Amino acid sequence: MEDFLAPSELPYELPDFAHIQVDSLVPAFRTALADHCAEITAIAENPAEPTWENTMEALEAAGQMLNRVLVIVYNYAGTMASPDVLDVESTVSGELAQHMSSIVLNEKLWSRVRAVPQQPEGSEEAALQEYWLRRFVRGGANLSAEQRETLRSIDARLAALTTSFGAQLQRSTEQHAVYIENEKELQGLDESTRTQLAAAAREAGKASGWLIRLGLPSVQPILENLADARTRAKVYEASLHRAGHDNDETLLEIVRLRAQRAELLGYGSHADYVAEVETAGSVKAVEELLHSLTPAAVANAYDEYKQAQDKRNVVEDGEEQHPMTAADWPYWSAKLRAEQLNVDEAELKRYFPLEQVMVDGAFYAAERLYGLRVTERTDLVGYHPDVRVWEICERDDSAHPGAEIGLLLTDMYARPTKRGGAWMSSFVDQSNLIGQLPVVVNVMNIAKPADGEQALLTMDEVTTVFHEFGHALHGLLSDVRYPSLSGTSVPRDFVEFPSQINENWAVEPEILGHYARHIDTGQPLSAELIGAVRQQAKWAQGFATTEYLSACIVDLAWHKLSAEEAEKVTDIDAFEKRAVEDAGLYVEGLVAPRYRSAYFNHIFSGGYSAGYWSYLWAEVLDADGFQAFIDTGAARGEEHEGGDIDAEDVRFAGDRFRRMILSRGATIDYEDAFWMFRGQQRSVEPLLRRRGLSGAISEP
Repeated sequence: MEDFLAPSELPYELPDFAHIQVDSLVPAFRTALADHCAEITAIAENPAEPTWENTMEALEAAGQMLNRVLVIVYNYAGTMASPDVLDVESTVSGELAQHMSSIVLNEKLWSRVRAVPQQPEGSEEAALQEYWLRRFVRGGANLSAEQRETLRSIDARLAALTTSFGAQLQRSTEQHAVYIENEKELQGLDESTRTQLAAAAREAGKASGWLIRLGLPSVQPILENLADARTRAKVYEASLHRAGHDNDETLLEIVRLRAQRAELLGYGSHADYVAEVETAGSVKAVEELLHSLTPAAVANAYDEYKQAQDKRNVVEDGEEQHPMTAADWPYWSAKLRAEQLNVDEAELKRYFPLEQVMVDGAFYAAERLYGLRVTERTDLVGYHPDVRVWEICERDDSAHPGAEIGLLLTDMYARPTKRGGAWMSSFVDQSNLIGQLPVVVNVMNIAKPADGEQALLTMDEVTTVFHEFGHALHGLLSDVRYPSLSGTSVPRDFVEFPSQINENWAVEPEILGHYARHIDTGQPLSAELIGAVRQQAKWAQGFATTEYLSACIVDLAWHKLSAEEAEKVTDIDAFEKRAVEDAGLYVEGLVAPRYRSAYFNHIFSGGYSAGYWSYLWAEVLDADGFQAFIDTGAARGEEHEGGDIDAEDVRFAGDRFRRMILSRGATIDYEDAFWMFRGQQRSVEPLLRRRGLSGAISEP
């Protein structure tokens, strides 16, 4: 417990993971909770006139010990979720929810916060003041005493339910992993993949065989390579039904309580409550965007299905023909892609070893854009043997060493106790008030290679490396005074903007040419392969857009329900199917939502409830905003491939993005910031062109 009483003495206040014991977390949490309660009481009971310093800055500086404990609890729950860690998370989540409710429902504290003089418009202080005023109001500060008690009860119950949903989903996902005993069922998989699956089986306690673990999306990437139709069907069905009905009652209660909470606070639905603080501003604006893409996405999906089925029919000429199934579609689509783009997917992966992608790709792009130097700190250890620690500094110049910026931890390999997906989170938030530099972590679920081998990435995994590092840069390059406004503490439909901007650099020719080198020969990608890789980004966008839009619609359908309507829903599958059909996204059962309700961790355990659409909203900003890099010459579109990129152009564009977006956290007006960076208001047309949907629809 003593490990949390004071900041870590390690560089950048990196937690001293070697001395943290799981059984000390709950006692440490309760000590820190009591400490934070005392700090809040001191602020609320202060007899002096409320001032900026003794109220707002005091609130921002409070709770540092509590935060040191919480970042460990929630990191461990996501990356090392053993039963004892999950028990800690369950205990902490419930007690923390009650504690946070008590802060915003503290009448004396609310009175002091309201009494602080209005800060100058456009200042960081004004942004913080708006943040706290909104937080109190949305937390129920204006409710009656009876309503406050109801809200406290709902918040505590929701904390327990969302934690339970995530924990149960992780168990179910692991239990529904597909065990293969006959190697013939693995036809189509390369030797490296088979070795990884065999290692997964041994890790799960199997003496022989192979284990295909399930990722979070409905469609598993491995389906693209499995040649045996029965194996494909087995994997697909396991993916769709991984959670069974284990979480049904939990899911329904979450929906009902969120609806009740929203109405208690004066909103029509939980979706309205969420949209109010997003840059989109309203559910109507979101639905207009979703519906504007739907017709073209579905039409393209049908066309892609027909092309893949025609490919299958040619290959299986003479065999009994039947409609191609949803389980078969990814396999034949991949075959068609390889043929049309002239790409051997297995060979292409050999150009993308993880180390090269990360160091010579993502880190190199950050050096070019933002003048950063990334150096591994082998003297510092992470929370797991697979975790690596990197120091980020300004690039050295001839006269001075580069200033320190922060630390990045990378945790890239899958393991049974790690939740699916990829994400970025923080151990230490940047704050000039407290004098802290950031410590952030990128987490992925790449299959761990055999000893002595390197992990070879698919193009999707390459993109994810750049995406998550984009989030990391948002946290690392933050330069604000107040921790509540630091780094990625921005609306969800804006937080994905920097990360999606960073994805673009994965396929820019100059960056791609620097990191994509064959693992055996060291040869770079040929110009033809570079073109094929860039074309892959547009491949099968009808399917990809349809499955994504379906997930957005399912999310909104659950969270647009009134409390009365939510009480009437009992059949989850029927509700989900009806929502997709009503939105015009039903493709004859061939395209499942990217996440079905039963395993939609983003919205029932993560922080994206009624907000999964935010990725698309941010992609509108990204597709349009990246044009600013092209306009300055910092990036080359297809028409400029092969041209030299001037280093000054790159740094000029990078410096603007860093100064206007990355460094500002939540201190900015997001629409104004985008306009200043881009030079014009956002347009959806660049997104349509990127996804191959341009010309089919009009702007919403």
